[in-house]
Amino acid sequence: MRTPAGKECKFYYADYNRGRDLQECRLIKANPESLPWHPNYCAMCSVPDILHANSSPNLELSLTVRPRLLGLGRRLDVTASCLKHRVPIDDPYVGCPQCNAERPGLDAFIQALEQGDDE
Repeated sequence: MRTPAGKECKFYYADYNRGRDLQECRLIKANPESLPWHPNYCAMCSVPDILHANSSPNLELSLTVRPRLLGLGRRLDVTASCLKHRVPIDDPYVGCPQCNAERPGLDAFIQALEQGDDE
């Protein structure tokens, strides 16, 4: 669904049918450690970009809204993990290194990129 910031995100939900006024981020709603969600957070959220870059079915994201220093403003912290290998992922844009190693065509692609950089 399209967020208020104009990006596609599978975790954003809005319902305006028959007078309803419901907007929510289901990723933040599932996290009890997070502060409440506000539609303005969609503009600074990196989850839609991560989902666009990485389509792994084993990617599990967690989003936490935390206050900044002295409570002025909010910070969105995204953490990622692999459901298949049960490991945390350092760069969610790239995905799980173990899952990437299991993909047969990925090695040829990486080698072709490295050869292009050498020239």
